[in-house]
Amino acid sequence: EPRCRQQLRHLQDSAGSAARLPPRLCEVRPGPEFLTRSYLFYANRLFKALQFYYWDPSCRDPSYSLVIKGKLRLRQASWITRGATEADYHLHKVGIVFHSPRAMREVASWINQTSGEGCRGFLPAGRSWAPGALYEVLSAKTERDCTAALGFAMHELSLVRVERRFQPLPQPQQSGSQLVEELYLGDIHTDWGERLHYRPTGYQRPMQSALHHVHPCPACGIISRADEHHPPILPARAALPMQLSGSWVSTHCEVRPAVLFLTRYFTFHGSNHTWEGHYYHYSDPLCRQPTFTIYASGHYTQGIPSSKVQGGTELAFKVTQARVTPMDQVTVAMLNSSEAGSCGLSGSWSAGVEQDITPTNGCLALGIRLPHTEYELFKTEQDTQERSLLYIGERPTDGSSPDSPDKRPTSYQAPLIQCAAASEEFSNYISLKYVGRKDANGNEALKPLPVAFLLFIALLFLRWD
Repeated sequence: EPRCRQQLRHLQDSAGSAARLPPRLCEVRPGPEFLTRSYLFYANRLFKALQFYYWDPSCRDPSYSLVIKGKLRLRQASWITRGATEADYHLHKVGIVFHSPRAMREVASWINQTSGEGCRGFLPAGRSWAPGALYEVLSAKTERDCTAALGFAMHELSLVRVERRFQPLPQPQQSGSQLVEELYLGDIHTDWGERLHYRPTGYQRPMQSALHHVHPCPACGIISRADEHHPPILPARAALPMQLSGSWVSTHCEVRPAVLFLTRYFTFHGSNHTWEGHYYHYSDPLCRQPTFTIYASGHYTQGIPSSKVQGGTELAFKVTQARVTPMDQVTVAMLNSSEAGSCGLSGSWSAGVEQDITPTNGCLALGIRLPHTEYELFKTEQDTQERSLLYIGERPTDGSSPDSPDKRPTSYQAPLIQCAAASEEFSNYISLKYVGRKDANGNEALKPLPVAFLLFIALLFLRWD
């Protein structure tokens, strides 16, 4: 049975996780911003968060570090994003340490230009760079807040989820398993102007527990030992040429803003620059309760290096054909009540039956327009086990499409893993058997996060200054 089919089946049979990847800890946020993070939560609800920013996407050339202190209070299970817990946070203070004169000049000019009266003189003109000096950019005590110019907000703490699981030991000769803990925090809005007041409904890539992380993880120890004066310098990685041909599949159930849960499966034919993609949508964060499936196909352009996101490749994808399969009665009813001629044959939809929506130029009810061009950002990498990963541009948070060059993404979604090389490509439609898992009481397998679960203990005890 092809590996791609196995991987998709495994996603449903293993609590929504498969092909667990060592974490890529140099993060790319919209902008682009390149950073690593190290957060410590205390039993008394205080937290200390370190964010290290870099000039480069390999996180080897530090720009500045933020040290963020405050208090976090978990509230109730989120009624918007299933499986998440809502939280309130209060910032006590935020300090910044510059790692070069250039960083100091740039940040000072942002703050002096865009902040209010209280921040104008954040750094006097001509002030020379002092390595290791800590400058306060936010203080609850003095009610001073100069962070807006940095695009800084901690709204990610308002949506929280911890996942714990046991994973087989990495070496084949080792028996047994190890505990892995991952912390999912709220997503960052793709529009810089919206991120200061956006309340998350999706997640960023998970953070790893310093004690219980996915192995191997060469960067985990480097980051956990770092502080604001000594930012982590991650191991060098060879840049790989873009190798798109072949088949790629999700490694876990993916969460998008506005409560979308899905898995993806793509095949790219490099010989004639055509592609096909399957998008399996679900109503739950374990990807057990299917709602609808989209099959789309078309062609793509030759890639060119991105001028905005170092290491990324810009492509344009044309979607020319699409088919939809409703998988539950709610979706069937919605499609059958859609305007005549706007989504396949009116009133003819039924569960599990695929229908071509190309003749109606897409499906208005699902927001699909045909033909349609998307301006994309791609990147291929190899992980520490030499598996090929494909990063595709992050979707706009507002649910729109990157249908013009100025909407091209500057950050990435969770990676897909290569499940078949170019020579093994297959394009037969994958049909999955959907099985919902329940516990002994008939409840869903996923529970809201208990309060005690957030005591996410780091390898190094950081002193509260």
